[in-house]
Amino acid sequence: MPDVISWTHEGPYLLAFFVFGYVCGTLPTGLILARIAGKGDIRAIGSGNIGATNVLRTGSKWLAALTLLGDAIKGTIAVLVAQRFGGPDAAVCAGLGAFLGHLFPVWLGFKGGKGIATYFGLALALVPLAALAFTVLWLGCAFVTRYSSLSALIATLVTPVVMYMLGSVQQAELFALLTVLAWLMHRQNIGRLLTGTESRIGKKG
Repeated sequence: MPDVISWTHEGPYLLAFFVFGYVCGTLPTGLILARIAGKGDIRAIGSGNIGATNVLRTGSKWLAALTLLGDAIKGTIAVLVAQRFGGPDAAVCAGLGAFLGHLFPVWLGFKGGKGIATYFGLALALVPLAALAFTVLWLGCAFVTRYSSLSALIATLVTPVVMYMLGSVQQAELFALLTVLAWLMHRQNIGRLLTGTESRIGKKG
């Protein structure tokens, strides 16, 4: 009964932070920046994705970097605002909302990015040491393989484990879910990795 009472009082409150996070996550950073820079609709080139890796295929490294930064920051801001005004549970709800917003933005017919930059931004706000581990893993794998997708898959697989080892159990549970979603969004990349046809970092098309 206490759990029911708790949800009755806190449920709408937490739902509001989830919606706030979702709205933050729907901001299509890559799409907006590409159009401002005169690159057209980023969805019409490469993989058709709105994330930094596809933006890099326009030939503009600075544009890809700005997209990466923007997609990360929107997740970080959503969590930090929720943390400040609602506490840890609200921060987790906002984080989930931001990730889903990036993956399924209502403004783009629910067709968004694959979530890796936003995943990192959420980790940075919730468990900074885990975000550091994510960065080291991603950079190391990218340096060796030149595959952005493989680097992301490995980094997301390890991040929840790092969080759990650091004692951040609630956050680890959230990121276990985010990892499953990220892998599902990368299912085509996984197929191409298995067949050896996945594009490498810096390669157009």
